[in-house]
Amino acid sequence: MRVRWAIPFVLAALMISLGAAPSVAHDDPLAPSMAQQAEEFEEVASKPSPKSGAPKTSAPCVRGMAADTYPCHRIDMLSHLSLDDLGVSFVNDMWGWTDPLTRKDYALVGATEGTVIVDVSHPTRPDVVGTLPAHALDPEAPFWRDLKVYANHMFVVSEQQGHGLQVFDLTEVRGVKGEPVTFGETAHYDGFATSHNVNVNTRTGFLYAVGTHNADGSDSCAGGLHMVDVRDPADPTFAGCFSEHEYIHDTQCVTYRGPDKEHRDREICFNANAVSGEGDDYENFLSIVDVTDKSNPIPLARADYPNDGYSHQGWLTPSQRYFLHGDELDEVNHGIGTTTRVWDVRDLDNPTLIEAFENDTTSIDHNIYPEGRVAFASNYTSGLRVYDTRKIGRRGLSEVAYFDVYPENDNPSFEGGTWSNYPYFRQRKVVAVSSMDRGLFVLSPRGGR
Repeated sequence: MRVRWAIPFVLAALMISLGAAPSVAHDDPLAPSMAQQAEEFEEVASKPSPKSGAPKTSAPCVRGMAADTYPCHRIDMLSHLSLDDLGVSFVNDMWGWTDPLTRKDYALVGATEGTVIVDVSHPTRPDVVGTLPAHALDPEAPFWRDLKVYANHMFVVSEQQGHGLQVFDLTEVRGVKGEPVTFGETAHYDGFATSHNVNVNTRTGFLYAVGTHNADGSDSCAGGLHMVDVRDPADPTFAGCFSEHEYIHDTQCVTYRGPDKEHRDREICFNANAVSGEGDDYENFLSIVDVTDKSNPIPLARADYPNDGYSHQGWLTPSQRYFLHGDELDEVNHGIGTTTRVWDVRDLDNPTLIEAFENDTTSIDHNIYPEGRVAFASNYTSGLRVYDTRKIGRRGLSEVAYFDVYPENDNPSFEGGTWSNYPYFRQRKVVAVSSMDRGLFVLSPRGGR
């Protein structure tokens, strides 16, 4: 379902529903410094989008700067859409989709008001196609949204109370021209009221929501893996729970094709596992679980690590030999530089931490996605960083490129910068980057992957 309706009018209606910006986030003991995050996110959302004077069209990286605004190295800016261009007040997570019929690339940009769909097939001339509004607007938790894609459908979750799981058939964007469109949901799943994050195993058609809560505020699946069968995307159905490791903040679930022959072809989830401990402390782990049998998931391993703060997110390298892992509060709690941990997961029953790569910046790391020979890391105030992964297990990670979408500073804070990125478009030279305070950047790293 779609309605032709200009984005500014949609935003106005949504903001009326949202009401005043919240003074604090909802009280969730399982979330990492959620009150601190909410306060800083609220400040980001309440400020006008920065007016840098930077062009919206391409700006190459010349002598360490793009558009005389953004520090950079070996990454060029192809285009930029501000919050106003997107019709939103705050941007969070993102994903992407390539239409198998038209071969067009789309950036799917999460925001407080909903999810904005942007055609980046011509990366120097991105086009806002439309918005899927949030299923529910909650002024107590407006800043968190996550999304993934399976079978040409977008699946969206949020911390907004009553949001549940949205399903949208992305083929509806075909042929849309002119003013941005307001789209309607294809389906909705209300097996949970809120969720912090979501992942889909695109080989099996099972979705894994994490950090889920019920309508009464109680935990769903103890905040662990809430499994949903989405093989028929228009009819999502509950499939099972994994609660033994309690709260999981993010996960990647795959059909395992890695070197551990004992678990080959099993469905395995690699989890950023953070459990509240005494006071404001958390017990933090990399958790690995076999979820092949949804009625009887089997925990394989749970490994802790030093200098922990809050186990946040991670992703496997293409060979599935290594897992790149980010902790969201280690920089804050321990005064260390931006750190990415590398786990050797060639033995799924005994993952081994082999490296803690400390970058020369001080910002908090957020989301990282390996692709080919590199990994793309969205590190809040220090922007997009690109790491060479070819020497993992020998000399380790090294930074080879960057584009700083928050030039003000590299503080270990949530005051602005990039939330996430998507490097898996059909156009190999294009990476989309979401910025909380500046919207969407379409970038082009130099060199091969």
